[in-house]
Amino acid sequence: MIPRYSRPEMTAIWAPENKFRIWFEIEAHACDAQAALGVIPKEAAETVWARGKFEIDRIDEIERETRHDVIAFLTNLAEHVGPEARFVHQGMTSSDVLDTCLAVQLAQASDILLADLDELLAVLERRAREHKDTVCIGRSHGIHAEPTTFGLKLAGHYAEFARNRRRLEAARAEIATCAISGAVGTFANIDPEVEAHVAEKMGLQVEPVSTQVIPRDRHAAFFATLAVIASSVERLATEIRHLQRTELREAEEYFAPGQKGSSAMPHKRNPVLTENLSGLARMVRAAVIPALENVALWHERDISHSSVERMIGPDATVTLDFALARLTGVVDKLVVYPEAMRANLDRLGGLHNSQRVLLALTQKGMSREDAYEAVQRNAMQAWENGASFLDFLKSDGAITGVLSAAELEDLFDLAYHSRHVDTIFARVFGDG
Repeated sequence: MIPRYSRPEMTAIWAPENKFRIWFEIEAHACDAQAALGVIPKEAAETVWARGKFEIDRIDEIERETRHDVIAFLTNLAEHVGPEARFVHQGMTSSDVLDTCLAVQLAQASDILLADLDELLAVLERRAREHKDTVCIGRSHGIHAEPTTFGLKLAGHYAEFARNRRRLEAARAEIATCAISGAVGTFANIDPEVEAHVAEKMGLQVEPVSTQVIPRDRHAAFFATLAVIASSVERLATEIRHLQRTELREAEEYFAPGQKGSSAMPHKRNPVLTENLSGLARMVRAAVIPALENVALWHERDISHSSVERMIGPDATVTLDFALARLTGVVDKLVVYPEAMRANLDRLGGLHNSQRVLLALTQKGMSREDAYEAVQRNAMQAWENGASFLDFLKSDGAITGVLSAAELEDLFDLAYHSRHVDTIFARVFGDG
């Protein structure tokens, strides 16, 4: 991913230095296990740890000739280890190193993403509690529906990202497997104890059946989880973009001193961060189809997945890390306008109470069909004339014959719509 949308801790996971360090640790731990089994001399394993080192430029130089990255690495490692290097990679195949390394990298990336989610969840909870009772209009199809609170909006996003965190924890556990099983995964030339030892040292679980490669359904599930998280990022970003529209202006991204919104129009304050998040989410989701197509490899292995994963591994994790951090900053500094929320709520003259009136009429004995027609008749007049819905209801004999003026007025109590906010917050945040 380009530096503009990258953060150093995540990009470091995919840097050659980290990759080759993991390769070395896999090989060195395997040597320890082989030595414990008596397959290679103990002194050879000790020498690998003591003398083992690598140079990225030298590996690249060797690979230009060998056209094989693992062989290039092993050749460079042997230049430092000396004669004992003949005991390195005993009974192993390249995929043992590559797949186990990828598992470590994805687990490392998951840990950063989990920390990102924790930070986002903390900010969402703080802002949700801040605006728990900030009343605003709820919308369906983009049209006024019934009142809600801005805190409830944010609580809903909190609950979604909490689910995403659990999904990512499960995806991390599923992806973190180790394969040191040799050609076609039969352990013909290497003891399964070597795999178990390497897995423990690298913080992984053993892969039950590796057909020379770790099955790619694990990776497909992992990248699908990242895509779901990215979609949740976009859902919240889209909500903020809508609320910042000039016609609403209920909330907006923080606009810093000296910031410019347009090269042509000095008045502009655009939702550039959340628009950017919508775009970044598309890139993370773009990794899903290639990851799914990687599942169907030929027989015990091919390398059609390799080029794909060299791109989607870094790109998806680096992009999502950046997006989560950016979204956290947006929510943290989000400017909220309660007065505008209330003004927008009142724009349609109380039409948001139509369901209450409908239900009250049915409870007094009117059929639902007749009640619906009576309420809608008055609602349409209020909608088209911009007048008070309550006034129209009070002047309709079909309604006042069932409900008194006082009863109608009671149905327009705004507090009615938010009386269960505490119950919902208790469900989301575990409030006592």
